[in-house]
Amino acid sequence: MNTSVPRGRKAVARLLFGAALATLMAVSTGGAATAGTAVDAGPGSGSTVSARSDAYLKDTASDIGLEPHGAILSSFFNSPDVKICAGPLPCVHSNPVVGSTSYIHANIRRDGPYGTGLSVGTLRAYYTTSGGGAIWPTDWTPIGSTPVAVAPGVTAVTIPWVNVPSLGHFCLLLRWESATDPMTFEGPATSINTQYNNNIVWKNANTVSVGGGGIIDRPFAVANALNVAAPFDIAVRPLAEPVPGLRVVADLGPELFARWQQAGQQGEGIRVVGRNQIEFADPQRATIKGIRINPGERPVLKLSFSAAQPLQKSYGLQITQVGPLREPGESFVVGGVDYTIEPGRAQG
Repeated sequence: MNTSVPRGRKAVARLLFGAALATLMAVSTGGAATAGTAVDAGPGSGSTVSARSDAYLKDTASDIGLEPHGAILSSFFNSPDVKICAGPLPCVHSNPVVGSTSYIHANIRRDGPYGTGLSVGTLRAYYTTSGGGAIWPTDWTPIGSTPVAVAPGVTAVTIPWVNVPSLGHFCLLLRWESATDPMTFEGPATSINTQYNNNIVWKNANTVSVGGGGIIDRPFAVANALNVAAPFDIAVRPLAEPVPGLRVVADLGPELFARWQQAGQQGEGIRVVGRNQIEFADPQRATIKGIRINPGERPVLKLSFSAAQPLQKSYGLQITQVGPLREPGESFVVGGVDYTIEPGRAQG
């Protein structure tokens, strides 16, 4: 198994995902989400709202604002329109520095497929522990916000992140809130909210410098958006070519490791290497299967990265949480992190 739904199940997965969305959108005003005619207004919709604007941020490089953006099985959690930088000038995305003021740089694009004209609103930024699934709004902590009038084309926005908390390894969520550009709906699953609202983007990207025998640790949180316990997988795959000589070990901790054992110690391309530790031994096809996650909890695994020798260039590695979005038995990528594995240097 890899981080996507197996090929033979993609069509079924898309149907299930659509059914999950339809159910979520049917929730009344007394529930978590609503759907409205203003949201549905667009080309060929038969519904018009004169003040409807449509500013958006990209979920993926090919995203043009359509929702869902058509990349259900892609890295929808690594928006190219969001970067963290050490200063107020744009940069290559980097890890925030603990205790510093870092800066979140975002690009907001005007005149998406569902509206035109002046778009005025507020861009809000949130963070949570780096990892897979996350529940909205429970798992997210506000960073800051800024009012914006989105100009034609692309408007660059900067939000200071004052006094970055400990760890420095986080997921970001950016939300564009505007009276003339409402959300389609909002439910508890951050993954669904992100893919079905072009006002929301997720940035789960981290840099890991390895080489020379050192071990680098990163947190990886997992969550369950259902109201019942369900099994989830943790899967790893290279984003392009495999990272040479890379070793990745997941420390589940005693509680999750015991749950994994009780479920039959399922997996593919893995091996137990310590008391609560599992190594992703096959860099092309490694998955820890069937870890039970209860509703309302968000346990944090520890991922350890190491390499026998320094790398000569940077590589991409994706680690995802795979499991149900609406009911047990489904299999979707519910979140994850794209790691840049780069030649060794001093770690922050």
